[in-house]
Amino acid sequence: MAAPKAAAAWDLTALLNAADPRASRPERHLWLVRLIEWLRHGQTEGDADATPRPVLRLKHLLNLLERYPAERERIVALLGRFWRETDLAALLADFGFTARRDVWGEIGERLSLRLLPGTPDTDDGAALFQLLFTAPDDAAWLAAIDADTLARLGALLGAARGSAESPAAPAANPARGSGDDWRNPLLQAMTWLISAIRAAAFAPALRQRMGPELLADRPFEQLVRASEALVDALVAGEATATAQHATYLRALLQRCRAAAESVSEHLETHGVSVNIVFEVDQLLARCQRLEALLDVALSDQPQRELQGLMVALVQLAWQRRSLRALLGQQYSLMARKVAERHAETGAHYITRTRAGYFAMLRAAAGGGAVIAGTTFAKFAILAFAASVGLAPFWAGVGAGLNYAISFLIVHLLHWTVATKQPAMTAPAMAQKLGALQVGAPGDERTAAQDVQAIDGFVDEVTHLVRSQFAGILGNVAAVIPVVLLVQWAAWWLAGAPLLTEHSAQYVVHSLTLLGPTALFAAFTGVLLFASSLVAGWVENWFVYHRLDSALAYHPGIVSRLGAPRAARWSRWWRANISGLAANVSLGLLLGIVPALLAFIGVPLDVRHVTLSTGQLAAAASTLGWQLLSQADFWWCVAGLVATGLLNLGVSFWLALKVALRSRGITLADRQRLYAAVRQRLWHSPRSFLLPQRGA
Repeated sequence: MAAPKAAAAWDLTALLNAADPRASRPERHLWLVRLIEWLRHGQTEGDADATPRPVLRLKHLLNLLERYPAERERIVALLGRFWRETDLAALLADFGFTARRDVWGEIGERLSLRLLPGTPDTDDGAALFQLLFTAPDDAAWLAAIDADTLARLGALLGAARGSAESPAAPAANPARGSGDDWRNPLLQAMTWLISAIRAAAFAPALRQRMGPELLADRPFEQLVRASEALVDALVAGEATATAQHATYLRALLQRCRAAAESVSEHLETHGVSVNIVFEVDQLLARCQRLEALLDVALSDQPQRELQGLMVALVQLAWQRRSLRALLGQQYSLMARKVAERHAETGAHYITRTRAGYFAMLRAAAGGGAVIAGTTFAKFAILAFAASVGLAPFWAGVGAGLNYAISFLIVHLLHWTVATKQPAMTAPAMAQKLGALQVGAPGDERTAAQDVQAIDGFVDEVTHLVRSQFAGILGNVAAVIPVVLLVQWAAWWLAGAPLLTEHSAQYVVHSLTLLGPTALFAAFTGVLLFASSLVAGWVENWFVYHRLDSALAYHPGIVSRLGAPRAARWSRWWRANISGLAANVSLGLLLGIVPALLAFIGVPLDVRHVTLSTGQLAAAASTLGWQLLSQADFWWCVAGLVATGLLNLGVSFWLALKVALRSRGITLADRQRLYAAVRQRLWHSPRSFLLPQRGA
């Protein structure tokens, strides 16, 4: 905010008097910065529908320069030195593109733009451009400049270019052209852009993923020859040849874009790389910039084309200061990566028929029986850690391994733990929204597609909630009797329960809803979601590196396992890699993260509904039936209900948010989806709990 306040001290008279073409380079460039600040200073006043005040100030400036020749001559001379001594080709060719070919390089450049001050003592047009246009509204008022004002401004800049090309002017830098044509910076920038496009396209990461049929006529290799022919015809003034070569160059660019876009199809099938997608975006943006420069170079009166190019560059200048814009784009890509990898995996967690519903109950019952063993193993690990004086971290590692092994057993036996379902099923639900789009008013076809997509999504919500209910019901229905059975067996065989009275009292105290149970349950939901991200990343990494193919065909593996067994291992790992990663990561997160947080003084613990139910059942069997008559027990039961809702709700909400982001669903469409779900819940609440008869 300091710059506009400083600009307020500059009135137009003082600004014109300060224009000195003989000043040093930083002083001349500072004058240009103050000129833009003076134009921008009036932005806060006036009607939003009227001409922006920067445009009115620009008109006023042009009026004064036309009225006072001496001031105009100084401004023209100053702009002439700017034209002669500034590398404008670098602005046109390089601005907005990172020199490093990955996302982290772009993040580093944006951080430097935000944190490090720039200097006006530079001949780099791109660096100076960042100092001139720093406000988010700059593009809007530049776009609002009318044709008459553009023509007057073009005349002023033409006079400045003429002064730069005068015989008295110092010799031009050979790197910037001979100075006899205003198109020189444009043509130089086009040459650099074509070199960058070819280099990116020939890099193995992109070249090997482009459609071979799209590279058959070698469009990238023809760009140099086509551009050289165009420049020769343009310099020679051959209008017909110029038009022909321009048409051919545009056709080549179209084929180059099609080849670059084909990389995305390969990534969808063989795994996504954020860096490769970033390189593709850069290549496509350079093709678009090249076409914009071509429009300007081919125009005899290029004011409108230059205005459009300037507006685009100013918008880019603002975006390049925004880490949020870059990270938002990459978040969308990561969301698509995770969602696509989980959609197929998560589909089998959703039951749609009565038979599937009861199959889910049986699978959940099996998972609950395993979690009963996990409960006693956790108590044993904690007791052992306390007896030998292990640090809390190692107790957390033990608990994490206990969870991970238990979840792996459940997975390998094709059973289920209910809380793992939401993060896997949300992407499968979001696939139903692929047809959802906002159509033009009155577009009945689009409206019908939207209604169908929304109905399909609501159906998936009901199926999912019903599946979650079956999963929790099966888990709880199994874990309670198995825990009680083990406790009674211990009473009968050893005369004492496996859980001591002190530990049982601690369980009742820790699981009550009156404590931090709700917070811990929500935190557990975040960890459940995080495990799905790990699973999505690991599966994408597995597919991207084609490890399934390596397992099936690598000579060393085939020689040891044999071709049939290697093929079976390949299929098994491809089918189970996501589940293995999800279960192992979830177990380790549940055990280790609370220990790490406790080390830095953040007292967060986990509350998993099935594990907590088993712990409460074990505590009740130790303390006796009289516990059922105490309020503390029923507060624990209420805590279990809240734990289940928060485990499922938080993990599902986060996963659904990622899935919706991956599909590009707008806020307005989300509100329509939520309203449709509420309407279904109001009219048919039973469908969210039990399957329909005959389904």
